[in-house]
Amino acid sequence: MGAGSSTEAEREPLLVPRPTETSSPPVNSRVYRRRWLVLTMFSLLALIQGMVWNFWGPIQNSAAHAYGFTKSDIAVLVLWGPVGFIPWLLFMWLMDKKGLRVSLLLSAFLMLLGAALRSIPLTEQPLRRWLIHGGQFLNGLAGPTIMSAGPYLSTTWFAPDQRATATAVASLVSYLGSAASFVVGPLVVPAPNDTQAGITMAVSNSSIRDRIQLVMYSELTAIAVLFVAVLVYFPSRPPMPPSVAAASQRLSYRSSICRLLSNLRFLMISLAYAVPTGVIAGWSGVLDMILTPVNVSQVQKLQVVCIFSMSTQQYVERQTGGLFKVIIRQMLLESRSHRRMEDETVLVTPLSLYHCQKVDAGWIGFWSIVGGCVFGVAMARFADSIRGMLKLILVLMLAGASLSSTWFTLTFLSRFTHFPSTAATLYTSCILVGIFCSSSVPIFFELFIETVYPVPEGITCGVVTFLGNLVTGLLLFFLTFYCKELSWLNWCLTGSCLFSLALILFFRESYDRLYLDVFVSV
Repeated sequence: MGAGSSTEAEREPLLVPRPTETSSPPVNSRVYRRRWLVLTMFSLLALIQGMVWNFWGPIQNSAAHAYGFTKSDIAVLVLWGPVGFIPWLLFMWLMDKKGLRVSLLLSAFLMLLGAALRSIPLTEQPLRRWLIHGGQFLNGLAGPTIMSAGPYLSTTWFAPDQRATATAVASLVSYLGSAASFVVGPLVVPAPNDTQAGITMAVSNSSIRDRIQLVMYSELTAIAVLFVAVLVYFPSRPPMPPSVAAASQRLSYRSSICRLLSNLRFLMISLAYAVPTGVIAGWSGVLDMILTPVNVSQVQKLQVVCIFSMSTQQYVERQTGGLFKVIIRQMLLESRSHRRMEDETVLVTPLSLYHCQKVDAGWIGFWSIVGGCVFGVAMARFADSIRGMLKLILVLMLAGASLSSTWFTLTFLSRFTHFPSTAATLYTSCILVGIFCSSSVPIFFELFIETVYPVPEGITCGVVTFLGNLVTGLLLFFLTFYCKELSWLNWCLTGSCLFSLALILFFRESYDRLYLDVFVSV
C-alpha cells in the first residue's frame, strides 16, 4: 500500500536551468560627488533660459514705450517659448541616441545665438523688433531639453533615495528663472512716466532702452559662460550607474512612443499634468496685465493727500528759491482734485507721478514661484523618504491649488462676492497658487516614470512637457485676440486645477521602477 522511498536519480530535476538563469550577476553601482556639479551646471542653464523666456512680461509698460510693443506683441514674445516645443520629437530622439551632453550643448548654443541676436543694438526699430522675436524663438527651442531632461539626469547620476529631490531641483529651477525676471526687470528697467515737462524725474524712452539693453547684455554674458562650462565638462553619464534602474535596458525610441500613446493610464495622468501647468505658465507670463485692472502692475499708482500750510509754503519757497512754486503749480495741474482753504492747500494726486513707486506685480509673481520651488523641493525630499505615496501627495497639492485659485478668481468679483480685494489677499492667494501648482511638477515627473517604466525618462517627460506647452501656446494664442479683458484667464486657471484633481482621484498608481530598485539585489 505505501509508496517506497525515491532514489537519488529520481530526485534529479528533469530540466536543469542554465547557469545564467539561476543567478544574475550583481550590478555594481556607485554614486559620485561630481553629480552635484552636473546638477548645478544644468540648473544654472535652466535658470537663465527661464529668465530670458519671461523677460518681457514684467516690463510690458516699459517695452511699449521703448519699442512700441503692444499687448499682443508681449503675448507673442511669451508665446515663442511654447512654439519652441514644436520639434520636440527631434530633441527627444537626440537625447535618447546621443545622450545628455550633446543635447545640452545644442540647447546652450541655441540660447547663446538667441541672446546674441536680440542684443544687437540697431537703431531701426522694425528690424530690431524682428531680431528680438527671433532671439526669443531660439531661446524657446532650448526648452524641450531644459524642461524634460531633469528626471533623466536624476536617474543617471543619483541614488534612488535622492532621485525625487534631484528631479525637483532640475525641473523647478527654470520656474525660478521666471520668478527672477519678475524682480530683475522692474528693478533695473525704469517704468515709463507719462507726465509731460515740469518734473525732472521723467524717464525718457532712450533711458528705458539703455536699461533693457543692459539686462540683455548681462544675460548674454551669463549664457556664454555656461556654454563654455558645458563644453569643457559635462559628461553624459558616470563611469558606473548609481542604481539597478539606471543600468537596466530600456525600450527603443519607436517602441517608447508607441507604448506611451497606447497607455491610457499615462494619457490620463498626462492631461492631469499638462492642463494646469500649461495654463499657469501662460497666466504667470502675463500676470502684470491680469493685475492691472486692480491697480497692481509694474508700478502701482497710489494716491496721496498733501496738505501744505501757508507758513510751510513760505518757508520752503525761501529755502528753494521759488522752485517750490513751480512744483506746486505742476501738482495742481496733475492732481485729481485740490482746494484752497483759509491758510492751507490740499492736494489729492497720484503718488507715482513723483516716483514713489511700488513694484507689486513683480513681487507677487516672484514670491508665488519661489514659494512653489521651495515647497516643491521639500515635498520631493519627503517623497524620497516615504516611497510609494506620490498619488496622495498630488491629491493634497491639487486640492490646495483648486482652493487658492478659486479664492484668487473671486477677489476680482468683489462687487458680487464681497471678497476683499486688497494687496494682502492678492499676495496670499497668488502665492498659494504658485506654491501648490509649481511644487507638483517634480512629483508628476516621478509618477510618470514609475507608471511607464522601462520607457526612457527623457522621452516620457518630453511628451508631457510638449503637451503642457501646447496648452500654454493655445492659451497665449487666444490671448493675442482677447487681450483687452483678461478675467477669463483666472477662470481657466481655476477650472484647470479642478480638472486635474478629478483625474488624479481616479488614477491607479504603480511603481515598477521602485520595485526594481528595492527588491532586486544590487
